[in-house]
Amino acid sequence: MEVLIVEQGRLGQYNDNKIRTPKRKRSNFLHHGKEEGSSNGKRISKKRSASSNLVESCENEFSMDELEEDEEIMFLIKARTRKRRSVDCEVMGRGSSKDERVKYELRNATSKISSSSPPSSSGSSCTSKCTEQDNREVYLKCHHCMKEEKKTIVSCSKCKKNSYCVRCIKQWYPHMKVKEVKDLCPFCRRNCNCNACLHSTGVIETPKRDISDRERAQHLECLISNLLPFLKQISQEQVQEIEIEANIRGLSPSEFEIPQTLCFNDERVYCNHCATSIIDLHRSCPKCSYELCLSCCREIRQGCLLDRGEVKFQYRSRGYDYIHGGDPSPDCCPLEASEDHIEPLTEWKANDDATVTCAPKEMGGCGDCMLDLKRILPPDWISNLEVKAKHLLEIFRTEHSTFKHDCAETRKDSLLKAASREDSCDNFLFCPDSRGTLQKEGLLRFKEHWVNGEPVIVRNVLEQANGLSWEPMVMWRALSENMDTASTSQFSEVKTIDCLAGCEVEINTREFFKGYTEGRMYNNLWPEMLKLKDWPPSDKFEDLLPRHCDEFISALPFQEYTDPRAGILNLAVKLPPGVLKPDMGPKTYIAYGLMEELGRGDSVTKLHCDMSDAVNILTHTSEVQLSDEQQSAISRLNKLHRAQDERELMDWMNSLKDGGQPGQQTQDGEALENTLSPEINVELKVPEDEDEDEDEDEDEDELDGPTTSGSSTTEVAEETGGALWDIFRREDVPKLEAYLMKHYKEFRHTYCSLVERVIHPIHDQSFYLTLEHKKKLKEEFGVEPWTFLQKLGEAVFIPAGCPHQVRNLKSCTKVAADFVSPENVHECLRLTEEFRQLPKNHRAREDKLEIKKMILYAVDEALKDLEAMVSTQV
Repeated sequence: MEVLIVEQGRLGQYNDNKIRTPKRKRSNFLHHGKEEGSSNGKRISKKRSASSNLVESCENEFSMDELEEDEEIMFLIKARTRKRRSVDCEVMGRGSSKDERVKYELRNATSKISSSSPPSSSGSSCTSKCTEQDNREVYLKCHHCMKEEKKTIVSCSKCKKNSYCVRCIKQWYPHMKVKEVKDLCPFCRRNCNCNACLHSTGVIETPKRDISDRERAQHLECLISNLLPFLKQISQEQVQEIEIEANIRGLSPSEFEIPQTLCFNDERVYCNHCATSIIDLHRSCPKCSYELCLSCCREIRQGCLLDRGEVKFQYRSRGYDYIHGGDPSPDCCPLEASEDHIEPLTEWKANDDATVTCAPKEMGGCGDCMLDLKRILPPDWISNLEVKAKHLLEIFRTEHSTFKHDCAETRKDSLLKAASREDSCDNFLFCPDSRGTLQKEGLLRFKEHWVNGEPVIVRNVLEQANGLSWEPMVMWRALSENMDTASTSQFSEVKTIDCLAGCEVEINTREFFKGYTEGRMYNNLWPEMLKLKDWPPSDKFEDLLPRHCDEFISALPFQEYTDPRAGILNLAVKLPPGVLKPDMGPKTYIAYGLMEELGRGDSVTKLHCDMSDAVNILTHTSEVQLSDEQQSAISRLNKLHRAQDERELMDWMNSLKDGGQPGQQTQDGEALENTLSPEINVELKVPEDEDEDEDEDEDEDELDGPTTSGSSTTEVAEETGGALWDIFRREDVPKLEAYLMKHYKEFRHTYCSLVERVIHPIHDQSFYLTLEHKKKLKEEFGVEPWTFLQKLGEAVFIPAGCPHQVRNLKSCTKVAADFVSPENVHECLRLTEEFRQLPKNHRAREDKLEIKKMILYAVDEALKDLEAMVSTQV
């Protein structure tokens, strides 16, 4: 974790003069963001025909090279200034000198146009209008761009209302042929990405599996059974604090009433010391309103309150040359070692009678008054909830069978080999097709793997959706049109992460998306990797991109868990209306990527651990290939990087021998003497054990994960998919942390500086384990992650508590959402406890999930639903 004050805009070393964009090459890439030009002033003279052959011949008459960038910008300006109409209102033509000569004849449209033209209809804004000029030439209006065309336009033979020009088909629907549009247009397919359709809601229906009342009751029983132990724990903590308060007052717990503090539904109450969410009982200062959670009260009484002072990091830019393997800039001054420590914590102890005084002034309190016990929820609400849950479960289990099932063994074609651990039965991951997730058996198999903390990969999930385009320029166009003029100016530039420097930089939005398909490079030809995280920058994804939000939800597998609106096993949706809810997504992640592992500046998500469960879908990819000149430059620069690593590691070792900084972690000298900067490795394989028994080879060959031959970059890209994932088992976390603490100086972080110190090896998000590091991790500690490749249209389920990292092999667009499953609540609680022990200014410290609040409300709602079902059967 680092605290940086980065100057606005691109870093001085990263000005546009040192970044070059390669020339556009003719390829099968989609040319983004270009609108039709004037075709050099030429008008097609051939008459429109109903013949499908003539329609298909139009495909080749317009190339994407004729589309001009200025026209695309003008299109967005017109789209923002044009008053948006509802789907039910009629769209008229834009005003122009030509429109003055155009006469709309709605009443006699059928008799005036040719028999091959579809009849006009005024019932939809998406309906193509026929116009007739004085010379009797017939024009149709394109549903997408709203321009009138005479010949290069295709009408839908099903709805007989909508038409699409060939230019829009080639630009915005490259996966469709003209004949396919004629048979069934994008509007009828429900994947039209015109401005009007992108902002319509309720068009896409979520394909939900039908759940019987019996199965619903079993889900509710499963949820309550999983949460009841944690409800008991919360209740017990409160009972203990009430007993302490009773002893202080010299009364019995029933003889006094705990005063209630004012707390609004849209307000979160946090502990002033550890930043953990307060759900009910807590202590508060009557003078300064300092609030303390029960966990901190217990630690103060036990004398083990953890040091949570602020930590200071001093990552500073050493110049452009240093980042690329050269010497630091001359004006870069050395750091003072005294600034690299956690500020000491002022002593804070409880009184002899177990009362707790307000925190000292140095810690944010007044240090004068005794903290009073306060409550937020109604009296005894939690304890009564526990009693009710026990009673209802007993009734349910007596009258109904529990959630037991006989599930057939998982088929081999639904398994993916992702590791080669010895004496382990979890080397294979459950990898079903999306069609199987809509069946009850698929959910049961998912539960079997999910309860063991294993990731799950679901293939072809986009097939369950409507095929709406996830191409970044389509999303940006939808977002721009949905903003007012003031807000749109904010999206003309985006804040991205420069993967080489590890810092935030601003870039023109169009330039960013251009680099997504064509690539960007620095002046020395080193690839520039940029990431756009949590985009759009708002927690209202559903409001800004409604159709894409609906499309994402419709593609989600196992919606009993993942549905962010009504998942019966998703605790995050159980919070009542009006209560402030955590931002669980969906969120979009757009990043550049390369097949080659650079070793420095790769497009990666560094090792981290999410506070909740998550599902991540790869919705779009675009491959960028390196030229021979770039390959040579990368090879040359990698040698400079390795030499720099050796030099700096030796300098650091010598400083330790000379009595280096106190409090720094030590390492093996032998480990430090070996540089770990990896060679460029094009071959990406799921690891296999060379000593595997021969009698298992035949069976496991059928289950091996995708491998690459490395013979050509194109072949490799087709086989590997878009992203390389490494997910570690929960039981391997201690060894993983030990490895990182031992080798932390072999990693680079902000401004390509060596990692200075480690607060928490995983929650700091400072490390990405390269192929070489993963090899050493297995040799030294026997730890190996699940390693697999995510292909386009695949959904990856990551259980809470499993550290993971990702490297993009292509430019990728991923959409992810968080959820909280009953099986992994214990991991959410464990992570909450780890986060509260971090320093005050640590990036992961805040309790954003509020898992204890979710537990209470989830049990409460499940009890109401289950009670209603039981009562109807009596």
